[in-house]
Parts: sequence; structure tokens; C-alpha cells
Amino acid sequence: MAPMGDNVVVSNVNLEKLLSMKGGKGEASYANNSQAQALHARSMLHLLEEALDSVHLSSPEVPFVVVDLGCSCGSNTIYIVDVIIKHMVKRYESSGYEPPEFSAFFSDLPSNDFNTLFQLLPPLANNGGSSMEECLASNGHRSYFAAGVPGSFYRRLFPARSIDVFHSAFSLHWLSQMPESVLDRRSAAYNKGRVFIHGASDSSANAYKKQFQTDLAKFLRARSIEMKRGGSMFLVCLGRTSVDPTDQGGAGLLFGTHFQDAWDDLVQEGLISAEKRDNFNIPVYAPSLQDFKEVVEADGSFTINKLEVFKGGSPLVVSRPDDASEVGRALANSCRTVSGVLVDAHIGDKLSEELFLRVESRGTNHAKELLEQLQFFHIVASLSFA
Repeated sequence: MAPMGDNVVVSNVNLEKLLSMKGGKGEASYANNSQAQALHARSMLHLLEEALDSVHLSSPEVPFVVVDLGCSCGSNTIYIVDVIIKHMVKRYESSGYEPPEFSAFFSDLPSNDFNTLFQLLPPLANNGGSSMEECLASNGHRSYFAAGVPGSFYRRLFPARSIDVFHSAFSLHWLSQMPESVLDRRSAAYNKGRVFIHGASDSSANAYKKQFQTDLAKFLRARSIEMKRGGSMFLVCLGRTSVDPTDQGGAGLLFGTHFQDAWDDLVQEGLISAEKRDNFNIPVYAPSLQDFKEVVEADGSFTINKLEVFKGGSPLVVSRPDDASEVGRALANSCRTVSGVLVDAHIGDKLSEELFLRVESRGTNHAKELLEQLQFFHIVASLSFA
């Protein structure tokens, strides 16, 4: 996403160095714009707990290790790790075992705002020689050792057979890179005139699909080495109900309508060239159940315990639904939280500001239909070793 010449193709290293949710604590930060993710995650807790019930209880002498992949920098990751550990403690206790010590790894790309995340971590319960039970009973404290792990989850991140539970929510729909053909003017898959594949040509959509499946295969390969034999993996990502990959569902409405139109506004107003717009694409793919299943089955290391599409609801959290300007602002913040870093790098802060102002005014003009139509679906997968 280098802001150099107009025909620079996004270098793949850049995406990994650059991609992150908006850090800090400002209006468009992830920390202040992840309430929808929190609601969606809470509505799936019963499925997470079901997955945890199948985890093998290893010896209390060995620490129990939990990982959140694509943790980002808000409090959702801390909440989920807490839920996982409390559930496992209950399982140990009801089986008559002393719970082990717990260790949690928060992992994301190096560009993630780990500082904000670490400041949100509650202090470690003071267990100077005291038992895990006392540790867990002390409210407002955490009962686990925490560490941040920077790196792409499409590669190895942990030693072999070292992790009991892998959790990842709302991250696997991010591609490791833009498919080169989508940004290549000579290719049939060139996504001309668009910044996302919603409503694009079949060739563009298939290039995205192929990239998603290649990435997911790498993700599963790495986890199949790192997970302990009796471990479990719980994955949630954006999904779609349509068979057609050019219909990206909620993600399509988020990035393929008002956001797309705002880019077109900048081109029509002469603020950027058409080529500059065409060289920007959102590296997100919402898979169908079939897209996902094909990869898990081809990999062969994992058994699918559960794989379903779950209705997540709207990404827009508004306190006054009848206030159109609040809906417009929520749409702009929602787009900016997830894509702002990439947009800033592509067209610079000033034009980025202009772009999101246009997203906001378009959202305000279409507030009613946005609230009715903008619904996310998620793919929920619970996997353990075959």
C-alpha cells in the first residue's frame, strides 16, 4: 500500500507490516469500535464452551496454554481468554483435579497496538505461593500469565505440541496478501473500478477465493504442528450464505456500497486518479461453508466437530437508531477502524479524512436501509485432531 506512484502494486511484505485495526483510544480506534464484535462473540459463547468440553485435561503439573490469534487491541480478547480459563478451571475441579497454572498468548501482526492491549490487561492476582483457587477468586485480577506474540498466523508462531486451545475470532477473513492478478491491469482478474470484490467479475472473486484457501491451508498446517494432541481449536470469521463469491454479504455492504461510492466521489472530484482507486483493494474474503470445508478436508489433520454459519447481527452499534447522522458516523467509524490504516497508507491522512467524511454523509442519507440490511454472518468452526 505504498503511497508512491499510481501504479505501485501492493507489495506483500507491506500488508503484513502494515495491517492492523486502528490502535490507541480515539473515536475510530478498535478499542472504542469493537462493541459489535463483543456482542457477536458473546452470542457464540455456548459454542465455544462446547468446543472446550472436548479438550483433554492434561496433568496439573504442566501449564495449560491458551492462544488468541488475531487478538487486536481491545478488551474483547481479554474477555474471551477469561471465559476459556474459567471454563477449564470448572472442568478440572468437577473432575476432582487441582487446576494447573494457566498461560495465555495474545498474538497479532507486529503492527498491532500491543501497548493499548497490555494497558487493558488486569493485574496478575498476587499468588505469592497461594493456590490457583485463591488466584481465580480474586476479582478484577487475572489468573494467568500473559505474553504478546507478534507475527502472522499464516506461519508457525509456537513450538511443536505446546498449545492446548487456539481461539481466533474475526481475523481469518483477512488475506495474507492481495492476489497479484487483481491489481494487474493485464490480468482477466483485474478488479477495475472497484475497491472490493462485492459485485466484481468472477475472475476477481475467484482470485480472492484462491488466496483465502491458500492462506487457510497454511494456517491449518502451522496449527497442526503447534497444537497438543488433545487440544481444540475454535475459529470464527466473516462468512456468507450465498454460493456466489461476488456476493460478499455483510462485508459486501460494508465495503462494496457506500465505501466504494466514496472512492468514486474522490475520483469524480479530481482528488485522486481512477488508477489510484483501482490499486486499492480491501484484502478481505468472506468464505462460504463450502470454501472453508474444502480446505479443512484437503489438509486432513483435523476433524470438524462443528462448522456452521451463524447470524452475527449488525456491525453498527448505535444508541439512537432514528438519528441518521449517528448511523452515518457509526458506518464511517466501522469502515475506518478496520481499513483506516490501509487507506492512510495508500492516499495519505488528508485524503483519507475526505474519504471517510463521504462515507459518513452517504451513510447518513441511507441510515434506515443500512440498519435494516447490514447484517454480518460468521462461520464458526470447532476443530480437533483427526
